[in-house]
Amino acid sequence: MAKAKSRKAYVCTECGSESSKWQGQCPDCKAWNTFKEVNLGPAASPSIGATNKSGFAGTLSGLQTLSDVDVAEAPRFSSGTSEFDRVLGGGFVKGSAVLIGGHPGAGKSTILLQVLCHVAESMNALYVSGEESLQQIAARAKRLDLPTDRLRMLAETSAENIVAVAEQEKPGVIVIDSIQVMYMNGVDAAPGGVAQVRESAAFLTRFAKQTGTVLLLVGHVTKDNSLAGPMTLSHIIDTQIMLGNTDDSRFRVMRATKNRFGQVNELGIFAMTERGMKEVKNPSAIFLSRAPEPTSGSIINVLWEGTRPLLVEIQALVVDSQLGNPRRVTVGLDQNRLAMLLAILTRHGGIFTSDQDVFLNVVGGVKVTETSADLAGLLAVVSSLRDSALPQDLFAFGEVGLAGEIRPVANGQERLTEAAKHGFRRAIVPAANAPRKPIEGLTVVGVHKLSEALEAI
Repeated sequence: MAKAKSRKAYVCTECGSESSKWQGQCPDCKAWNTFKEVNLGPAASPSIGATNKSGFAGTLSGLQTLSDVDVAEAPRFSSGTSEFDRVLGGGFVKGSAVLIGGHPGAGKSTILLQVLCHVAESMNALYVSGEESLQQIAARAKRLDLPTDRLRMLAETSAENIVAVAEQEKPGVIVIDSIQVMYMNGVDAAPGGVAQVRESAAFLTRFAKQTGTVLLLVGHVTKDNSLAGPMTLSHIIDTQIMLGNTDDSRFRVMRATKNRFGQVNELGIFAMTERGMKEVKNPSAIFLSRAPEPTSGSIINVLWEGTRPLLVEIQALVVDSQLGNPRRVTVGLDQNRLAMLLAILTRHGGIFTSDQDVFLNVVGGVKVTETSADLAGLLAVVSSLRDSALPQDLFAFGEVGLAGEIRPVANGQERLTEAAKHGFRRAIVPAANAPRKPIEGLTVVGVHKLSEALEAI
C-alpha cells in the first residue's frame, strides 16, 4: 500500500492564515515575514475527516431554534483568590480553557501553584510541568508553605500522554506549564512551532470540554507583550489573561483580554511577597502614594475598571520646547488623544501649548482605556503650565468633547462615593454626574464646559 503524502503549508504566525506558498506579506492581517512552513500530516479521506471534526467545543450539535437552546448559567467554583475570581468573572467555569500569559518572573507558575493547592483540598487537581522539574516545584511549594498532600503532579510534554493520565485521575482542574513545550506525535513539527501549539491546545481543549475539566494553560509572551504562538490559539481558548508588572516591582496586575464568561476589563492586583502572590484588597491605595507636599501638575482621577472604581494619580509636565516640533509624550494614555485635548484647550480654554513639550503619565503603570481621564489630564497640564499646585483633596473625571463640553461618564455616583471613602473633599465632574443627594464631606462642582472647569481651579 502506498504511503499517504504529507501535506505542507505556510501558516501566518499572527493570524493563522494558510497559504500553499511562502509570501512576504500576509494577505489577511498585512503583517510582514510571518509565514512559516508547517507539516500538516498526511491528507485524510473525506469520510475519515468528517468523523474526526468535533470543533474546539468538543461536540457538534444538530440544527436547533435559538429559543430551544438551554441558557442555564454555567456553574462556577472559586479559585481561592478573590482577585483571580474577579478577573475570571466570578470563578472557574467547568469545561473552560484559560490561557495565562506573562513575562518570565511575572508569577504565573506561583499563582497557579497556589490556586491548585487550594483547589486540591476539595477536588482532584493535576499540575503538569513541561519546563520545571517536580523537585523545583516541590521546593517552591515548601517555601510558600502550601498544602501539598492532595495535589497530583506530572512531568510530561506529550499531549496524548497527559490526556491518558487525566482520563484515569479525572481531575477537576489541570494546569499545563507551558503550552509552548507541548507536542503531539501525529504532527511533524518541533515543539513550540505553529502546528504543535495549535494542535496541542485544540486537543487539550476538546478533552476539557468533553469532560467538564477546567484547563489552565501557561503561555509565553513576545517582545511586544503579545502571546507567543499562532493567533489561532486565542480563538481556541475561552479566557485569555495577561499577568504583568507595575512600575513598582512588588505588584502584579492581572487583566483579562478575552473572556467568554465575564467582562474583559476587570483588573486584579497582587503583591509578590516571600510567601507568594498575595491579593491586594484596596488597589487604590497603591496608586495614591503621593508627595507629602502639593506639587504642580498632579491630580487624582477615578477610573472604572470592570465592576469597581479605581483611583489613580495623573501627572503632567509642561516645559519650554527646544525643538521645532514640540513633543507630546504619554505613558498609560493615548498619545493621539493628548494631541486632541491640547487642541481643545487652545480653542476653548484660551491656553496655548504650541511651543511647549507636554508629558502626561499615569502613576503605577495602569493603562487608561476610557475617556474619563480627559478632564483630569487637562487640569494637570494647566497646573504644570502655571506652576500652580492643585489641592491634594481634589479629584476630577469627565470626557471632554471637541466643542469644549464636559460629557458625563458611566457610574458617576459610585466614583464619587469611592473617592469620598479615601478622604477626598472636593471634586470637579460633569454636571450630569453631579449627585442628586449631597455626599457627606464632599463638595462637588458640576461643570458643563471646559472654561467652567478652568475657573473652578
